[in-house]
Amino acid sequence: MATSTDPVLVTYEVTRKDVRGPFTRRIPARMDRMARLRRLGNRTAAERLAERFHISEQLLRMLNPGIGFRKAGTTLVVPDIGRGDPPAGVARIEVDKGARLVRVLDPSGKWLAVYPASIGSDENPAPSGTAEVKRVVRNPTYHYDPDFAFKGVKTKRPFTIAAGPNNPVGSVWIDLSIESYGIHGTPEPGKIGTTFSHGCIRLTNWDAEDLGSMVQPGTKVEFKNETAHTVDELAP
Repeated sequence: MATSTDPVLVTYEVTRKDVRGPFTRRIPARMDRMARLRRLGNRTAAERLAERFHISEQLLRMLNPGIGFRKAGTTLVVPDIGRGDPPAGVARIEVDKGARLVRVLDPSGKWLAVYPASIGSDENPAPSGTAEVKRVVRNPTYHYDPDFAFKGVKTKRPFTIAAGPNNPVGSVWIDLSIESYGIHGTPEPGKIGTTFSHGCIRLTNWDAEDLGSMVQPGTKVEFKNETAHTVDELAP
């Protein structure tokens, strides 16, 4: 049943900021090589616009056949992502491991928001029990600890990867009271809910940003429904 008469699609005029960059044209697959870059920005204007309107580049191109994305003033058809102010009265976050969902609830238990998520793995499970939000870090850097021993990382030395939406933890890090664990964004939104993580809770950048705008230090986080999975692919 429809709950809104607002249009699903709207028009948007590409701005100079959308196309100006800076862009990071080439991003290495290996994390230790990412650490050599000064910023992990969007690769192209099309990628930036797709993230802005919460869709894949493929869908952006399907909605705008034959149209380029590198010129300011171009009119695009995009999803209407506006929803007004963030909801008030957030009581807790619920991380559902079995359903691969993160839910935001009010004091009565009503769902205020639901996000698909990649949550831990058999080898690197997400925490159990309860935690709290410590802080929300926007545009975070990523610090690699050699004790993690992630597959594909060749060095045994710590390193730091610069900030940007293509950083391994995306555009937002929601730090939890359990050491080394957080809720964060990702440079690969199309894989959310279909792959697993190194223990943290991974959302799309836009959902991590949305969640980060609703929570505050002290917001409770509950982990529920521990289930076994087969690991397809791991990411931070």
